[in-house]
Amino acid sequence: MEISSKHYKHCDLLKIQGRVDSSTAPQLEQGLKNIMDDGRFKIVIDMSELEFMSSAGLRVLINAQKTCKRYNRGELLLAGPQENVYAALDLAGFTTLFRVFADVVTAVGNF
Repeated sequence: MEISSKHYKHCDLLKIQGRVDSSTAPQLEQGLKNIMDDGRFKIVIDMSELEFMSSAGLRVLINAQKTCKRYNRGELLLAGPQENVYAALDLAGFTTLFRVFADVVTAVGNF
């Protein structure tokens, strides 16, 4: 798994490539924590090149969403998930907890 982040004026973009499972979820958690530790809580996760996400990755997402939404500081948005990743999010009930966008530009434009 590879993670890259980019800071924009209104939000941060975190791009995930590859697979998120129990061995790589801590990397994702650390990437999100680095952004939130800097006091930035408006985050877009680009999932367009994410092939697989396990329950460990889903747990990282829900914890980050809780932190971002605490005290109305921000939100975690998901952008461009592939069909199988979207199906996993939907099955876990995450599509009601997160705003999911078709592409990064639309997601970033919502901040």
